[in-house]
Amino acid sequence: MTTIQDHWLTLADGNKMPQEGLGTYKLTDQAAMTQALQGAYETGYRLIDTAQLYENETVLGNAIKSLGAPRDQYFITTKVAEKNQGYQTAIDSVKESLKKLQLDYVDLLLVHWPIQSHFFETWRAFEDMKKQGLTKSIGVSNFGIAHLELLTTQANERPVVNQVERHPGLNQLALLNYHRNHGIITQAWSPLARGKYQDTPVLKAIAEHHHKSVAQVILRWHLQDGVAIIPKSSHLERIQANADLYDFELSNAEMNQINQLNRFARTGREPELVFENNEQYQR
Repeated sequence: MTTIQDHWLTLADGNKMPQEGLGTYKLTDQAAMTQALQGAYETGYRLIDTAQLYENETVLGNAIKSLGAPRDQYFITTKVAEKNQGYQTAIDSVKESLKKLQLDYVDLLLVHWPIQSHFFETWRAFEDMKKQGLTKSIGVSNFGIAHLELLTTQANERPVVNQVERHPGLNQLALLNYHRNHGIITQAWSPLARGKYQDTPVLKAIAEHHHKSVAQVILRWHLQDGVAIIPKSSHLERIQANADLYDFELSNAEMNQINQLNRFARTGREPELVFENNEQYQR
């Protein structure tokens, strides 16, 4: 039987990324972060996802240091916030992130949201930061097809990852197909939609059939679609349960049943409005 440690995806630049990782959004307490990271690492997680916007890079850096694992044994992602976009601002902000993380480089650097005011110069900074060794790979987050197409008009290299909201209520199939056709890995944030679909009858029936939880069924659905996932939790039992996905398989019929739950329902922001307003708008 395979485990979480056996599942890696090869990025278009040749680097490899774990398909499943630990999200750290809202995890800002040092003791909780250290405990979560220790538990995740022992469970087999090797990818840890953070962002400047989460304001927890310092506590994550301390937790990584206390873990004491060799640098090549874990994969760190961070993201540049909207306020830090722009050529030099982005570079300066990433150098500050690396200080907080106590690292010489991150494995994956993402533009957190597309904003029109600094769209191309931010990506140029990303390409240069990759050349400088501040990051191994570069990608984006919350980009739609139109944003990705626009980027290709001036980019020297494509993003290797697009981290987007994706769950049964927002299956993103058109975007997934675009990614597959252009060598971009889809990574799902909020892969469980914050528990919104826990009581969905179709999912409960599939879970019962496989003797798994609804959350495990949803995460398995992502994996079988070739999607990378970063479920977030600070509780060891949940961290372990979220990694217990590799001893069962959903049928094509079950995959289709889950896809049919799509309602284009977002829990987060609408990327096009963030792009137009140059910030995450308030509802």
